[in-house]
Order: sequence, then C-alpha cells, then structure tokens
Amino acid sequence: MPLSPGGTVPGRSRLSFPPLPFSSRRRRGRPGKGEPSGFPGSGGFQGTSLLGVCAARVVSGWTSLLRMHSKKTAVRYYVGIDVGSASVRAALVDGCGTVVAHAEQPIQIWEPQPDHYEQSSADIWAACCSVTKKVVCGVDAAQIRGVGFDATCSLVVLDKQFQPLAVNCEGQNHRNVIMWMDHRAVSQVELINATQHRVLNYVGGAMSVEMQPPKLLWIKENLQESWEKAGYFFDLPDFLSWKATGVTARSLCTVVCKWTYTSDKGWDDSFWKMIGLECLVKDKYEKIGNHVLSPGEAVGKGLTPEAAKELGLPEGIAVAASLIDAHAGGLGVIGADVKGHNLPCENQPITSRVAMICGTSSCHMGVSEKPIFVPGVWGPYFSAMVPGLWLNEGGQSATGKLIDHVVRGHVAFPELQSKAAASAHSIYTYLNSHLDLIKKSLPVGFLTVDLHVWPDFHGNRSPLTDLTLKGMVVGLTLSRGLDELALIYLATIQAIALGTRHILETMQAAGHDINTLFLCGGLSKNPLFVQMHADITGKPVVLSREVESVLVGAAILGACASGDFASIQEAMVKMGKIGRVVQPNHEHKRRGTTMSSAAPSILQRGPGFTSDGEDKHMVVPKKQTAPLRKKIHETPQGEDSSQGKSQEQQHVTQVSWLLVIH
Repeated sequence: MPLSPGGTVPGRSRLSFPPLPFSSRRRRGRPGKGEPSGFPGSGGFQGTSLLGVCAARVVSGWTSLLRMHSKKTAVRYYVGIDVGSASVRAALVDGCGTVVAHAEQPIQIWEPQPDHYEQSSADIWAACCSVTKKVVCGVDAAQIRGVGFDATCSLVVLDKQFQPLAVNCEGQNHRNVIMWMDHRAVSQVELINATQHRVLNYVGGAMSVEMQPPKLLWIKENLQESWEKAGYFFDLPDFLSWKATGVTARSLCTVVCKWTYTSDKGWDDSFWKMIGLECLVKDKYEKIGNHVLSPGEAVGKGLTPEAAKELGLPEGIAVAASLIDAHAGGLGVIGADVKGHNLPCENQPITSRVAMICGTSSCHMGVSEKPIFVPGVWGPYFSAMVPGLWLNEGGQSATGKLIDHVVRGHVAFPELQSKAAASAHSIYTYLNSHLDLIKKSLPVGFLTVDLHVWPDFHGNRSPLTDLTLKGMVVGLTLSRGLDELALIYLATIQAIALGTRHILETMQAAGHDINTLFLCGGLSKNPLFVQMHADITGKPVVLSREVESVLVGAAILGACASGDFASIQEAMVKMGKIGRVVQPNHEHKRRGTTMSSAAPSILQRGPGFTSDGEDKHMVVPKKQTAPLRKKIHETPQGEDSSQGKSQEQQHVTQVSWLLVIH
C-alpha cells in the first residue's frame, strides 16, 4: 500500500522553506513504513507550518528573495536528493551548507509476506523528479552547479534493456527493488557465513542479511526467470546516478560496504564462485559493476538531456558518484568545525567522532587512519565515506520503526492520539511532556527502574550480528493507561541508547578512541532521544545546524563533482555546521542503579554500575549461556541471594531471567 508519512496525500509532495521574518517552522524527519504524523523524534522543534492557505504567498515571497540574493552575491547552489525508506526528499543547498528549500514525497512499500519488503524503481525516480523540480523552481539555472544522490542500500534488478524485473513470486515487474530491511535471504546468508571466506573479515566477521550477496543468491534460487533475464543489479544509490547520467558506474561506497568489493583488490573471484554466483565473474562483473568511482567524483558528462528535463535541472550539470543514505548523513555532520563549543573532540582528529544517523534504523559511523577490525561491526572500509580514512559502521536494524511499533501497538494509543491532537502536538511531543508530569522529583530516566526492553525486534545488526534475536519487554503490569504507554516508550528509547553504548564500547575495545557523538536524522529531533543517548553513553551529543544533514551530505557530493571544492574534506568543513550541543547529565546517575532500561546492559555485560557511576560490566558471550544455565540449575535452593556465592554465580543469577531468548 502507498504510505502517507506525515499526513501527506499520496502523490503530493511537501515543500518547505527556511523561516522568513514573519514565520517559524518545524522540520520533520524521514518516517518509516507505517509511521504516523509526528514521526518518532519529530516533536523536538515547534513552529507554524508554512503549508496551507498562505503557502502560495510564501513560495512567491521566497522566490523573490532568492532572486534578490542571487543578483547581489552570485550564490552557488547544489541539489541533494535523498531516497529514504518511505519518502524521497530533495534540498537546494548553498555553498555554506544552508538548506534554502526542501521538498518531500512519499514512495510505496509492498510487504507481500513477513520479512519481504519491496519497492518500485520507477516510483522512486518519479518522486525524485517531482521533489527536485519543486526545490529549484524560480532559481536561476546558472547558479545550480551540481547534484548528488544518496539512498538506502536496497537492491534494484533490471533486465538487459534496463527494464524492471520482478523480485517477487507474483511476477510483478514494477516491484523490482528488494529493500535494505528485507530479511528473506536468511538461509542464503547462513550459507555465505559458513564459508568463512576472507571477505567476511571486512564486515565484522559475518555478513548481514541486509547486504546484497545473500539477496542475489535468493533471487537465483527462488526466481529463476528473473535471474536468467537479469542484465544489471544496482545498489539503489547507483541506480539513481545511472538514471541521471546513463553511465553504469558504481560508487566505491556501495560496492565496498554492501557487495564485498575492496578498494585495493577489487572483486574477489573466489568468493562469488564459492557461494554459487560464478556467473557474475564470467562477464567481468558487468552485471554488478566493473567501473567504480569515489564518492563525489563526477559521473560521465553530467545530466543527460532526458534526465535534465525530468528533474527540472540544467542539462550537463555535474552529477556525483553517490553514497548510501547513512554515509551521506555522516558526511554532512562529522566534519563540522567545533571550535568554541568546549567539546572533547576540539583540537582532536576526526577519528575521535562518531556520526549517528538515526531514523527508521540507526547507523554508527566511525573513521580511523588505519584499519580497525571490530567484531560484529561492519568494516573496515577504505574511503567508503571520508576519502583516505577507514570506516567502521555499527547499526541497529529498527529504531524509529521500533519506537513507532511499540507506541502504536499499545492499548492506550487511541487515547494518546486524541490528547495529542487536542493539544496540537505530535504524539511524541505529548509523550515527552507526559513523562515530565509523572516523574515527580526523580530524573525521568528512573521512571523505568522496573521496566526493561530488549530492542532487537528485527534481529541484532551490531555487535551481536544475530538476526534471529527477538525483542521483549520485562516488568509489565496490568495497567492499560497512558502512564504505562509513556513508560514503555521511555524504556524503548533507553534500550536503543544502551544498544548504541554497546556498539561504541565494542569499537573502543577494538582500538577506536571516541569521545563525541554527532547525531542527525529524524530521531535527533526528539529531545528525549538525544538526552538519553548523552546520559547513557556519557558523551556529549552534537546536533547539526541543519537538521537535514543527510541532504547536506548529498549536496556536498554535488559540490565536489562541480569542482567548486578541492576535496570532500574541504566541503565537509565549509558546509557542515554545528547547531546545538547536549551534554550528559551526570547528576542522573546514582549508586547501584543504571538510570535507564537495563535489559541490554544486563544481558550483554552484567552487574551494573559502580559507585562512581562508571560501569564495570563483564561480557557474557552467547556461546557461554549453556554452561551458565547448568550452573543456575545446580545452585542450591533456599540460599541467600548473595551469601556463599562466587562472583560468577552471582552474575549468573542476575542474567538467568534473560537467558531464555538464547
């Protein structure tokens, strides 16, 4: 079914502009499938929408301002186009990284059966054209210098004539995209991981079902007709640059991060032969890419006449080699100048930072000068995001989608909807306010001392790399009211933050030196989500001046392709700007208690906090759970919970109630 994120009418787009002297605004994040108006985290900033009765007047007024501004300063503009899970967005961005205009349009998602998520490349491209035309309307074409694309790492299947091919058993050719979050290829990824091939060292030791090789193998084994007719397999970002230029070049970002390509050795023939896809090797990899460009490098001769007409852009303007959407977000925030903000990363290399792109899912992007192999974390990938640096990418498969799932599934959700509407707030702004009302004298984090969420409802991407894990909630009562819904919402956010902390600790244990988080994406607009991440990780959180950092990252690509910047790094510094800094609230820690929903912390690490608030957890690997169960059963009954027990036995008692999910 077509989605209507944010209450938009299918087929219509949202257009927004920076605040004029007589108006204010609220920016919104990219919603996931099925998410209602007020996506998780969108309630962080309040303002009056520019849509409605006065929209035409605002558009006309802003167009005039653009023309006046351009005559005086000859501003150069770049277009960033971002394809998310449920919508396509475009932005017109100037050379200082300011988003001048922004438009959004929903795209369709089909879910024909559980864990199968499909889209249409034609629908996606049509939405790209629609939103781009809107953001450049009224702008002098001579001032638009370049365009950059980013998109989810979904798989696009085309035949030898570049026509869509079905990725479904129904034979619906227009549904030719297997989405990134599709988990149909479980048996195929198990087969691939069982090979223990050397390419797996560059994906944390185990390939994810969300990557492309298992999806390709699934198509070969289940859709023989499509497999035989297939001429080209594109990562979605590369499909967009091909549509714009007619050039089948692939981005180094996509093929390195999702296809096992390496920047020094290229494709590994033995891997594809070992997993039964040797046919991809025989044609010199034409189907999956034998021409690879660095992100931001100009593709071909720029926009083709046909694409230029469809997009409403000048023919021949520079088109950049693309990025995966999370990587574009990282590019948009991680390189910002932090001088004067009293941050620990000031005067430190960029390697001290992690960019967290949080929307439907979340990605944690950290860079290093030398390759660091982190168990359970993707990478190291050379030059996949920042040229010349190695990238490690942690992630959580469901974050915004999880929050929405938990909130909408609660029996009190209709009451929440009604009260939020009456107060003219989004449901998440209302929930945040409700938590403030019921916290009384305690910090809000302590409200969930008896309620815990295990957040892996869609498996664990990092660092446990176990797609079979399921979610759970512990500590439920018979309460059916709004208070209970608010507490589960809070516990879910805390569990996500604990998952982030687990990823960061794993990266640090492997050799990363991280002291600051840079957040962007829809969830970064939720002040509760941001504060919980600061408190639980103990690290300051930097929010970008431009909330649409993914679009800024895409525009940075276009700026580099145009030749207006000497390098990606230069563009990152000049176009990425800091907005707000959120410090961890150390007063919210207290002896013997985590200030948050502790299920992930208890299971992954153990006993909790020491008196100084720092955690001294010990890891309990999954493979050790069987002997732990045995020890639990051997523990004499009726003994005091602590007297006469070894440290290991006490730890076993603490985690035993959670071992059932293993």
